[in-house]
Amino acid sequence: MPLRLAAFAMLLTACMCAHAQQGSLRDHGINIGVLPPGRLNAITDVPGVAVGHRTLINGDDVRTGVTAILPHGGNTFRDKVPAAIHVGNGFGKLMGSTQVRELGTLETPIILTNTLSVPVAADALIDHAFSYAGNDDVRSVNPVVGETNDGYLNDIRGRHVTRGHVLEAIAAATSGPIEQGNVGAGTGTVAFGFKGGIGTSSRRLPGSLGGYTVGVLVQTNFGGVLTVDGVAIGEALGKYYLSDALNDSPDGSCMIIVATDAPLDARNLERLAERAMLGLGRTGGIASNGSGDYVIAFSTNESVRVPHESGSRLQEATVLRNDAMSPLFMAAIEATEEAIINSLFHAASMQGRDGHQVEALPVESVLRMMEQHGRAEPR
Repeated sequence: MPLRLAAFAMLLTACMCAHAQQGSLRDHGINIGVLPPGRLNAITDVPGVAVGHRTLINGDDVRTGVTAILPHGGNTFRDKVPAAIHVGNGFGKLMGSTQVRELGTLETPIILTNTLSVPVAADALIDHAFSYAGNDDVRSVNPVVGETNDGYLNDIRGRHVTRGHVLEAIAAATSGPIEQGNVGAGTGTVAFGFKGGIGTSSRRLPGSLGGYTVGVLVQTNFGGVLTVDGVAIGEALGKYYLSDALNDSPDGSCMIIVATDAPLDARNLERLAERAMLGLGRTGGIASNGSGDYVIAFSTNESVRVPHESGSRLQEATVLRNDAMSPLFMAAIEATEEAIINSLFHAASMQGRDGHQVEALPVESVLRMMEQHGRAEPR
């Protein structure tokens, strides 16, 4: 094929498979929960957090990518953030989890990708840590990499993600609006039998409760009975686990990243992470036997950061009391629920490996049902 025609064919394939900005829930008058979102309704509403994607759509069978979440713009190894991990169902490969659970800190950006690209992503995170001049003497790095299996649409055995792709996602990270749907680590994912992807949302507490923000980003690739703001959409569409229309396994995974600027230590961050699974449950997810459902939570508040080295054996930090946590719990639940549904609303139909086709959520049909139940504003 001539070079010009080959380039056109690649462009056409990319256009056919690219994400579709159908709009978030709130663009359609659907407001989940009672707490207000942040300005961007994204995890990047949390000060310091940045997100970058690298999307890989090539030929007939490469449908994958990388999403990078940076807790702050500095040297995370030297300036660690408190963090915690909650395992909803552990059928997955979350690299770096044991050290985070043991020490309660995060020392690299978080990378999301496909299952078989976890090792190369970890290798890239080590390169990223070594790139800082202040890390010249580093001999140990704990890269944190989460995954879901996109092998239905993607040639996952081809392991098309490279270290360069991961570093490009990190370099592309921005604190502004986040692309959602068929992008980055969500390029080839499937959720509730529809096209899944990357989704995000946030919640802001009133000033009387501290004015803190909780932001969530998800990579959706799991099943169950889709529910949108309490309306059983999957059942109404006749497409849900154990129905005649969808006998596919609900197995898959959901990676959930929770960020907040509230001054929390690792113990209360773990409690916050646990609540995110309630948000997944509100969407109809069932945390099936073969699903890797993980939550990583961290705080960006500078007062609770953990320096890699210190001249003192003691570290002082002012953290929220237990009895101040309930509003943050509700914020995490609401933001997780909305982020998951946003991933579906933004995703577009996609064809991939072996001609497999996954249709996007029929948004117009969903909106009509939501209007009938009084859960969306009449159009």
